[in-house]
Amino acid sequence: MKQEILDYIEAERPYGYDLLTRLAQIPAPSNHEEQRAKFVCDWFHQNGAPQAFIDQALNVVCPIGVTDSNPVTVFMAHMDVVFPDTTPLSLKVEDGRIFCPGIGDDTANLVALLLAARYVLAQGLQPAGGKGFVFVANAGEEGLGNLKGSRQICKSYAGRIAEFCSFDGYFEGLCTDAVGSERYRVEILTEGGHSFGSFGNRNAIAYLASMIGELYQLKPPVTKTRTTYNVGIIQGGTSVNTIAQQAEMLYEYRSDSARDLDSMRRHFEAVVEAYRAKGVAVRVELLGQRPCSGPVDPGQLAGLARRIGAAIEAYSGVNPALHAGSTDCNIPLSLGIPAVCVGMVEGAGAHTREEYVEIDSLVKGYRCAFACILPYFGQEV
Repeated sequence: MKQEILDYIEAERPYGYDLLTRLAQIPAPSNHEEQRAKFVCDWFHQNGAPQAFIDQALNVVCPIGVTDSNPVTVFMAHMDVVFPDTTPLSLKVEDGRIFCPGIGDDTANLVALLLAARYVLAQGLQPAGGKGFVFVANAGEEGLGNLKGSRQICKSYAGRIAEFCSFDGYFEGLCTDAVGSERYRVEILTEGGHSFGSFGNRNAIAYLASMIGELYQLKPPVTKTRTTYNVGIIQGGTSVNTIAQQAEMLYEYRSDSARDLDSMRRHFEAVVEAYRAKGVAVRVELLGQRPCSGPVDPGQLAGLARRIGAAIEAYSGVNPALHAGSTDCNIPLSLGIPAVCVGMVEGAGAHTREEYVEIDSLVKGYRCAFACILPYFGQEV
């Protein structure tokens, strides 16, 4: 990377730190990213991108050099966090670390993306080769956000996305394959009654427990690498002396094989139908669905992964390992678009209240982000 760019990044270190600590405290639960989206959209406007806008999925979109029909490259980082807080998130700095829920997943990665965008805008750079470039601070990556932001971007630029990259996670991982999943709410309803006077009536909790037992008897199919399932929440009933009329669970299964996902779906549906055949009312609601990878050109995907991985290794010192994961890249990968997901920070504790990032790793992440993005603008790195 040219020395003047490295000097620019070093000079931006205090600005990036301030931006991170401000942005990290703005609440952004999945499907309710409005506050953070407004902040980021205003930030783009203040940094020379009046064309930036918030789309119907609550993504903040900043297109550069995009026409009505030219191919585009998409780089994104998600705004939402797994925590439901609607008041400012708690942040503290201690022992060279910034602690805050969601600070690494994904706020620090988002800041790395924004600093690269700030440089591109300040220098008036345009994408090379007649392609457009789209910076996206996306919504809906976590949990029941169901990848709504990534879906919307792939819909908005359907048939035009040449390459796609998401900044998410830590330096050590480079996701090149999609782990698909399906998530359900399953509710069982029975007549219930008084625990003594109506003893013998069907108990929704007992039937739910029995159903869970049957689901857990399955040995998951493995035609690729791994298939899993999980019951994450169960609830129901009224009191200790009431035969439960209602009980429900949240259930999911995952796999990096579309074939194995289909097999899991058939098993799940067969168990549900078996309980309905017993005269038990079973309601099933599909809450989320993430696809596996589709027919991506292996050469194009390998080329993208090689370039991005080389940038990470050169400027963080970490050689990221290729792996499969459930990320915003599930959507482009399912559509046959070369896509990778990689982190721009060091840290730990993702999805916990004790999550942190290493302060010394932030500038490494900025360098990595610049090295990943600037070649699309004809800049040597």
